[in-house]
Amino acid sequence: MSGPRREAAPAASAIPSSGTSAAEESVFHRITQEYYQLTSSEKKLASFVAAHGQTAQNMSISEMAEACGVAESTISRFCRRMGYRGYSAFRLAIAAAMAARMEESCLSGDLQSGDSVMDLAGKLAGGEIDAIRETQALIRPDTIRAAADILTRAEKVLCMGQGGSMLTAWEASHLFSMAFPGFFPVADSHMQMIAVSNLSSRDALMFFSYSGATKDLMDVLEIAKANQVPIVLVTRYPGSPGAACADVVLQCGSTEGPLQLGSVAARVAQLYLIDVLFSEMCRRDLDRCRQRRERVADALSEKHV
Repeated sequence: MSGPRREAAPAASAIPSSGTSAAEESVFHRITQEYYQLTSSEKKLASFVAAHGQTAQNMSISEMAEACGVAESTISRFCRRMGYRGYSAFRLAIAAAMAARMEESCLSGDLQSGDSVMDLAGKLAGGEIDAIRETQALIRPDTIRAAADILTRAEKVLCMGQGGSMLTAWEASHLFSMAFPGFFPVADSHMQMIAVSNLSSRDALMFFSYSGATKDLMDVLEIAKANQVPIVLVTRYPGSPGAACADVVLQCGSTEGPLQLGSVAARVAQLYLIDVLFSEMCRRDLDRCRQRRERVADALSEKHV
């Protein structure tokens, strides 16, 4: 049996987040939402704009076409797809998003070799705070309530992921187990297939996948759908193939660059989202949750010296 694989981010994973409460209006948010519906040429453009936003806002359409290796007509079509009247409006949207990002994320940014320890601490704190803020802006109460309905009804809930996302699945399973019975993590990719094949509509699957587009994820979801197992997916990309298979999609903030797979900021965003979901479930029956947590605390007290 093989172990879990590191989850690969899509080509547009360098897309920065606006970090604003008006995330719906950010050009980068629009690109994230539409990424899996883009053509291959449009994805090249999206990735370039995301990785070089500061430069892209000052480029002519011909310079952009040459830099991305696409036709100018592709760029014009892409701009309209994103909801802009033309390339000029698109450039203005990039400039506005970059300005908002710089203003609200003054402590975050790329680490430099000359940074002091406090510089590093400040930049990392800024990035992780931004990840939580963006996730908060993306929360939809109806989806939180729908996910809570699925998980509270389930007799058994399996928590899964691959690579760094599996670490979050372990954390989620641990958190929910403190107040709710029936939550179990499954890490190995082969064991995930075996475990989900034994689930039924009375159970549930909670899967963590930053990209929402790995082979292991789709293999598991195919079996879950065949068995009519309710699926809650936590992902960055609501337009991903995995999201299309899920009953409820919870979107996390924070964007990873191509060399940041499994970043702490991405996990912080996912954990914050799970904490919101956990609190919603507890809120529905505070007395019973308190009793269960007290029993767990009493049992664990014997582990202390």
